[in-house]
Amino acid sequence: MKKAITFILFLVVVLNSGAQAIYKSLESTVFGANRELKIQLPRNYNPDAQRSYPLVLVLDGDYLFEPVAGNVDYQAYWEDMPDCIVVGINQNETRDADFFYDTETFFPADSGADFYEFIAQDVLPYIENNYGASNYKMVIGHDLGANFINYFLFKDKPIFRAYMALSPDYAPEMVNRLQERLTILDQETFYYLVTAEADVKVLKTSIIAADNGFNTIENTKLHYKFVNFKEANHYSLVGQAIPKALQTIFALYKPISTQEYNEKVLIFEGGPYDYLIKKYEDIAYFYGFKKPLIENDIRAIAAACNKKDDLESLEKLAKFVKKEFPNSMLGAYYMGLFHEKDGNLKKALLRYKSGLVLEPSQYIDKEIMLEKMYDIEDAMNND
Repeated sequence: MKKAITFILFLVVVLNSGAQAIYKSLESTVFGANRELKIQLPRNYNPDAQRSYPLVLVLDGDYLFEPVAGNVDYQAYWEDMPDCIVVGINQNETRDADFFYDTETFFPADSGADFYEFIAQDVLPYIENNYGASNYKMVIGHDLGANFINYFLFKDKPIFRAYMALSPDYAPEMVNRLQERLTILDQETFYYLVTAEADVKVLKTSIIAADNGFNTIENTKLHYKFVNFKEANHYSLVGQAIPKALQTIFALYKPISTQEYNEKVLIFEGGPYDYLIKKYEDIAYFYGFKKPLIENDIRAIAAACNKKDDLESLEKLAKFVKKEFPNSMLGAYYMGLFHEKDGNLKKALLRYKSGLVLEPSQYIDKEIMLEKMYDIEDAMNND
């Protein structure tokens, strides 16, 4: 495993992540002994803020935590996914015992059942109580760990909403049981399954057979994705799968792209502003938490309003932005833009002037506001 060159190079890159890991020895009420955790908090984490974060739980944290944490930090930095708390459980000395299952029922037993309860009773409550983890949780596992994560799906109300199964070493009957369970899930669930061309042959055969079955499932609550990576093996697939899986799972969360702008925003029947509201409502529905309004999306919707000459949407957007960012120049800028497009230059000038005493945003600053004011004044003087 440690000899996989691509995997090592990948670790070198992600270890330069801006977020720092916390190493915690957690006393377990289940094991009666301490277990080692790695915890990465978001870059902007503030323990005093009334905010919660999605939780990403990583099994085999000894080697899997760093690539997951690095990718989460990177994609969250670019707002392609939400800020998350990443937790890895070290299992280097206990792996076989942690993933043990009964040879007749093929469900966790003895030390495996204890590990299951350790996650549910010790790890998750500790992170929730001390770091503000939200109800949206993802779990990630590799080979035996990728089999183990599936056991959480068999609860009446599964703890996790997203599952990243990296080349799972499925227990007997697991695939059949999973197909039955995924068919009747009644909450939005993401299941990302991975193998590779040079994966362990017996695992790859089982995974492809699983995919053939999962593909037939008709359940609108299940969001399923299977990838067979080319030029990868059992270990190097990890480095390719993690970023792609995160991108897939949080596809709806991403900022409005050029493609989304052209193919969805511009043709949305209700208008650009209604598209924005629906997008954010869908995010809240699928992920169970509200996404803060971001400036990239404001700019995209404003551009669509301008292109479609939709003044009603532009006015609604300006009022919404002012409500969301009361101390920012953003509200004044877009309200000024609305009045300017509406032909009321006097009101536009007043709006731009009012923004000078407010806080600049990522794209709107005093220089831009002054430039708009000068343009309005020139236009008024030439009338």
